[in-house]
Amino acid sequence: MDPGLRAVSTQPDREGAAKGTSGCPASILGSLRALIGTVSTDPTISSPLLDLLADFRCHLRQERGLVATTADAYVLRARRFLAWSARSGDLTALTAADVTGAVLRESQNVSARSTQYFVTSLRSFLRFCFVSGLTPVDMSAAVLGVSDRRRSSLPLGIGNQDAEALLGSFDRQLPQGRRDYAIVLILLRLGLRSAEVASLTVDDVDWRVGEVLVHGKGDREEQLPLPTDVGEAIVSYLQQGRPETSCRALFLRRRAPIAALGRGAVSAVVRRASIRAGMAGIGAHRLRHTLACDMVTAGVPLPEIGQVLRHRSLISTANYARVDLPALRGLAQPWPGADRDA
Repeated sequence: MDPGLRAVSTQPDREGAAKGTSGCPASILGSLRALIGTVSTDPTISSPLLDLLADFRCHLRQERGLVATTADAYVLRARRFLAWSARSGDLTALTAADVTGAVLRESQNVSARSTQYFVTSLRSFLRFCFVSGLTPVDMSAAVLGVSDRRRSSLPLGIGNQDAEALLGSFDRQLPQGRRDYAIVLILLRLGLRSAEVASLTVDDVDWRVGEVLVHGKGDREEQLPLPTDVGEAIVSYLQQGRPETSCRALFLRRRAPIAALGRGAVSAVVRRASIRAGMAGIGAHRLRHTLACDMVTAGVPLPEIGQVLRHRSLISTANYARVDLPALRGLAQPWPGADRDA
């Protein structure tokens, strides 16, 4: 059964006892012809094609077990196809181009979801025509598939000016300002995820070698170099901002009970700072994108970007290649038949 259709009992229709030559109740044929002959604004089709559509509906109801409303919807779309592509009634002359053209024509007038329903109906109708011996070959394979996927957005970072405004929004004379400044600087310089920042402990910073241990996805642990400005921000917070406690988490809540910041709190730090800086509210992951986009712009190879961001697959890193629009334009091929000098 075609996707999205609801099956019902396969018992014959009980709208009337008398049967016409098509095998459908005779009382249905007249009303069905009236329905499919007047509901569309397309030119009317010949009486033999109306009989064919009546047979198709009976096939859907009795053989396929579709409810009446679904069968009627299939019939109306099959009727549109016949009005466009086989008004003469000669189905043996149908070509793949006729079928493709009908799908394209439908797609110009309705949504992608409605076009998908037209495609499903048309495939069912063309299979019926082939099984009934009305077409020499099964034309259902010529029906184009229709995708309703939406284009994914580009990874979006923030510019240098916004980054400076973000870092300048903290009052670093206050303990909370020192903490939040260090958090945002780590996100900008190291591209950590909010959960990775929240999971940092004071034991993860190796001051002797200038590295920080990051607890990433899938229980992966990796050492990253600790930039000088990030180290200085952390030291300032540890000495003049972090509460005295036995908790080993690096970044702590300011209010009791004293405990580690959660990933949501890390993102909230970024959001509040961005609003203070006059920007639209952004989350912590936007700063991870910022680091990646900056590296792409600087010409850093994708494998190295993947190492910094600790991606398991290069496919994840390849997503950032889309932000280098000048390089992508160089790869674009001219449109066939386009005037290069235009």
